[in-house]
Amino acid sequence: MKKSSEEFSMKEAILYSHKMAQLSKALWKAIEKDWQNWIKPFDLNINEHSILWIAYHLKGSSISEISKFGMMHVSTAFNFSKKLEERGLLTFSKKETDKRNTYVELTESGKELLLETMKSFNLDNNRIVNGSIPLLNLYGKFPEFLDLRAVVREIYGDEYMEIFHRSIEGIEQAYED
Repeated sequence: MKKSSEEFSMKEAILYSHKMAQLSKALWKAIEKDWQNWIKPFDLNINEHSILWIAYHLKGSSISEISKFGMMHVSTAFNFSKKLEERGLLTFSKKETDKRNTYVELTESGKELLLETMKSFNLDNNRIVNGSIPLLNLYGKFPEFLDLRAVVREIYGDEYMEIFHRSIEGIEQAYED
């Protein structure tokens, strides 16, 4: 049963929104710092690494998909993709059946660089992983965040979650290979 705004108080809504904002901001700050430190030796920023990651796991993607899944404006996705193209890490193309969208695909150099970054991932320097180890020890697995996934699905829709799941499957497949 879907609740209407009359079934919860303004106080509850504000407190919930504030908790989500503060916890999300705190997590993002730790993730951002860890991520920047991880990719710094490869002369990449977070947006560029995210674009490489998305293009790799989705086996090529449109600038629109990168924008949606990478949580960046379309112009940001395009501009950072252009920088990666200039470095020889990805290529731009149009499809015969779809001239309106621009697609990117990793070059061999782009794939190699992304895989190098993955190999260099250092658990000792990752506060999110280390902060989750007590839960891993307690429950035998990392947190699943099912409630958070449900909220994200409600905000961004099924298409976002489909891309999310495809990227997770891509990561799992890459490690199996």
